Amino acid sequence: MPVMNESSDQPGSVSRISPPSERVLVLGATGGIGTALVEVLAARGASLVLAARNADKLDMLAARVGGSVRAFDATDLDRVLAEIGAAAAEAPLTGIALCVGAILLKPAHRTSASEWADVVARNLTTAFGVVRAAGQHLGAGASVVLVSSAAARLGLANHEAIAATKAGVEGLVRSAAATYARKGVRFNAVAPGLVRTPLAGALATDPKLIEASAKMHALGRIGEPGDVARALAFLLDPAQSWVTGQVLGIDGGLATVRLAV
Repeated sequence: MPVMNESSDQPGSVSRISPPSERVLVLGATGGIGTALVEVLAARGASLVLAARNADKLDMLAARVGGSVRAFDATDLDRVLAEIGAAAAEAPLTGIALCVGAILLKPAHRTSASEWADVVARNLTTAFGVVRAAGQHLGAGASVVLVSSAAARLGLANHEAIAATKAGVEGLVRSAAATYARKGVRFNAVAPGLVRTPLAGALATDPKLIEASAKMHALGRIGEPGDVARALAFLLDPAQSWVTGQVLGIDGGLATVRLAV
């Protein structure tokens, strides 16, 4: 909780709120949204723990924004538990953001068992692992933010695997928010539309595909990593101490708005 500093010896003095220092662990820190998020957090003075699978990329990112690094696979539940526990033992974590995920655009009947397992592992198992570890190692005032998708709210063709796993993330957020409310740990998520990141591949680089997708978003464009990063940073901010169990749509209106024809 914020600390109130008041100069009581001066009549009419105004109380000032000094936010606690932030220490945030970002999983998937080297991805498009993850990198944008650590840049936002670094700019506001947060202490960072950067996590991803590629140690070389992590070292390059840490050299630019600061922070410590931890290279591991976020689909490994026990490794996630151990790494988050070790990071929290070094100094308390005020937040964890999970920016790991998978995109698979195929109808269900064309999705192989291995493709399904990969999407489940990267979208849902990672989220459960973070919640599991946070429940053990985070204290009062901490915030956990996961990433869902507009596809969990809106029926989009060929999004079955994404929709199923991201809907699971949203259910996980609400249940965890209830479970750990008495402990004072908050759980929220953001639900983006299409974002221009390497993960999106041709969807975010092919001009024709971008134009088609932009027309589906009420605000007439696809998202940029910073759009999502700023929302994640908002939910991680200790000042948002009364926000939990929420899924914030960052999708240009894709899931909720239709323009007049």
